[in-house]
Amino acid sequence: MSYQREFTQKLNVAVVGVGMHTYRNILPAVTFLPVSLRAICDIDAGKAEVTAAQYGARAWYTSSREMYRNEELDAVFLSVSPQLHPVLACEAFDAGLHVWMEKPPAMRASEVEEMIRHRGDKVGVVGFKKVFMPSTRKVIEILLMEGYGPLRSILGEYPMTIPEDGESVLRERRYVNWLANGCHPLSLMLAVGGPVSAVVVHRSKHGGGACILHFADGAIGNLHLAAGSPLSQPTERYAFSGNNCHLVIDNSSRVTFQRGIPFDYNRTANYAPAGLDSGAIVWEPQNSLATLENKSLFTQGFYGEMRHFCDQILAGQPASLGSLEFALQVMKVYEAALLSDGNMVAVQESNKGEGARL
Repeated sequence: MSYQREFTQKLNVAVVGVGMHTYRNILPAVTFLPVSLRAICDIDAGKAEVTAAQYGARAWYTSSREMYRNEELDAVFLSVSPQLHPVLACEAFDAGLHVWMEKPPAMRASEVEEMIRHRGDKVGVVGFKKVFMPSTRKVIEILLMEGYGPLRSILGEYPMTIPEDGESVLRERRYVNWLANGCHPLSLMLAVGGPVSAVVVHRSKHGGGACILHFADGAIGNLHLAAGSPLSQPTERYAFSGNNCHLVIDNSSRVTFQRGIPFDYNRTANYAPAGLDSGAIVWEPQNSLATLENKSLFTQGFYGEMRHFCDQILAGQPASLGSLEFALQVMKVYEAALLSDGNMVAVQESNKGEGARL
């Protein structure tokens, strides 16, 4: 872990879109990245100017095209709406820049395919923060260990629902919560389980329901759509069943690794046997300490997604996490779920080269 002032090799970058999310989460993370912030761009000139001054950027713009003509940049961070991401991403790729963009990447999967066509040899990363959370990476690490894989099933719980008329949502390109926030649980579950071959959604008449994911590797995912749950409560939860292990992520930051105990039915008499090789292991932030691993920029994955983008550029390597191919898979699952209405919908296969667990 290094701070911006400590890096000897830095990327010249710009930020496009400095709304509240960028101001809260994206710009503060720049402190920890190997970058030199050269310019800020936003359609609100006043906001662009004052933000550039605050973060030491030497220039500000209301036009990304003008900025690319005037500035010598290596990469750009896009944090705008999914309606604008495709156009701005393709524009930046065509200008020879590496592109990081906030989630969701687009309104339709076909728009992500268009970005891939424009990307060329540049790095493209989508900020699916839950893919980069330390908790998610820990679950993947354990499931890849000998004796604990393969993944058998996932049970996710997230407070939301899916619109009833999904076909019209897609046709009319409506920006619904299933896209805005549904991509969070979907991206986490795909990061652990790999590509999805089919989707079935069962919707309750009161809202909520279940989104069943059939993973290509044979596992099953059940995303419980907990509509009605208060958003102020830690209702988000993911449970993963592997081989002789059970893992749980609570509220994004607490990881519990259940190893079980030596057990013989009608014979075992002690639930806490001798030694440390059974029972549960728990990892969670120590919030009494004002250190980096406890800050939301790190626990929620913001730093991880942005640092991966920078590291891959500096290494001359394509993205291995949060790639456009992964984003395409998430978008195809999102679309299939909208079209399901109780029926199984096949997810068109995409990019066989992307690893099963990302």
